[in-house]
Amino acid sequence: MSQPDYKDTVRSWLGDVPTSWQVRRLKTVISQPITDGPHETPEFLSEGIPFLSVDGIQNGDLVFDGCRYISQAAHKEYQRKCAPCYNDILLGKAASTGKIARVKVDFDFSIWSPLALIRPNQSEMRPDFLEYSLKSVATQAQIDCLCTANTQKNISMQDIPSLVLCVPPFQNQINIAAYLNEQTAKIDQLMEMRRRQMALLKEQRAAMIQEAVTRGLNPNVPMKDSGLPWLGEIPAHWDVKSVKFAARILRGRFGHRPRTDPLLYDGPYPFVQTGDVATAKKYLSSYKQTLNEKGYGVSVEFPAGTLLMAIAANIGDLAILGINACLPDSIVGFFPYTGIDVEFLYYQLSCMQIRLHALAPENTQMNLNIDRLSPEKIVVPPYEEQKEICRLINESEANIESALSAYTRQLTLLTEYRAALIHECVTGQRSVPETSNA
Repeated sequence: MSQPDYKDTVRSWLGDVPTSWQVRRLKTVISQPITDGPHETPEFLSEGIPFLSVDGIQNGDLVFDGCRYISQAAHKEYQRKCAPCYNDILLGKAASTGKIARVKVDFDFSIWSPLALIRPNQSEMRPDFLEYSLKSVATQAQIDCLCTANTQKNISMQDIPSLVLCVPPFQNQINIAAYLNEQTAKIDQLMEMRRRQMALLKEQRAAMIQEAVTRGLNPNVPMKDSGLPWLGEIPAHWDVKSVKFAARILRGRFGHRPRTDPLLYDGPYPFVQTGDVATAKKYLSSYKQTLNEKGYGVSVEFPAGTLLMAIAANIGDLAILGINACLPDSIVGFFPYTGIDVEFLYYQLSCMQIRLHALAPENTQMNLNIDRLSPEKIVVPPYEEQKEICRLINESEANIESALSAYTRQLTLLTEYRAALIHECVTGQRSVPETSNA
């Protein structure tokens, strides 16, 4: 295969392209003006015509599972402005800007205003090639530069047509799209396999912890009925206790309203919130907010080593404080009594997520109070056995975390390689095999 000659595009972010290629604006390769969905909120139904917003684009494809629905009459009205059809390209222009998906279905649906509809002129622009071009690093960088941000990022309908693309001869578009379809499918398959392996490891970790903290480490130990239908048998020498007899429970406090008062924040005191607990692995030392003297005066500081549990929003999320920190009233702290290891209590409570959610009444959001939590039962081995169970869990977790980290690195590298491959192909930096497929 002969190597093409290249020409300078006079665009630093694009570089040189093959001499037979053109550099054109998006507006010159479409068959109609770019449109978007309605800017009004329709009445949503339990069934009807699918109605997609930008959240309907997931991993580069349209996803209809769990989507909204509108009436046939509303759909007919919205089609007058914007009627998606097979091989159109949808672009996220608000919030999740730059999301791209090609329409690969032939049934009726409508789109909302955060999506723009791009219809390629198929006599000179292959829809699948345009899809890859819009997903490329070069075009995504342009979209990001054109975005404005108020409460959320947006790219205007006036700016989308000005996006710059590389347009090769039609047969080259066919070759490139076929090559990328084949290569990205292989990459996606490998990435999905890695995700499945990661999910399996996480399931194995959860099962290992559940077995260790409810059955112990010795499979031959005599067992007894725990008296708890959801738990079954436990080692005969273990006890069953209410949470309130295993640890003192104190609720965080933030006695100032409104919570958003800026005069309370940006000082030297860490202020841990439910989101911080949710993102912590086990020990929590990072936080996004701090309190000043005024904020500290209306809160309560909890010492390092306190076991935290979110009782609102992210019900049941757990972490052990690695620092002294103030807490809001959406978090409680556990202070284990003598004979209860804080790390063992962490693992014990981590196995009770389903029960904790069942205890929480739901109003505008789920909430769990101390009165509901305190009577809940946990199993308690002898203290030294608790320590040994935690030691072996930590060893197993370390091995699992190492494998998960390796898989995460592989996914990152595959994602980067996929993006680089698309960019190189749609800008002519990589030669691709010829094909006769149309």
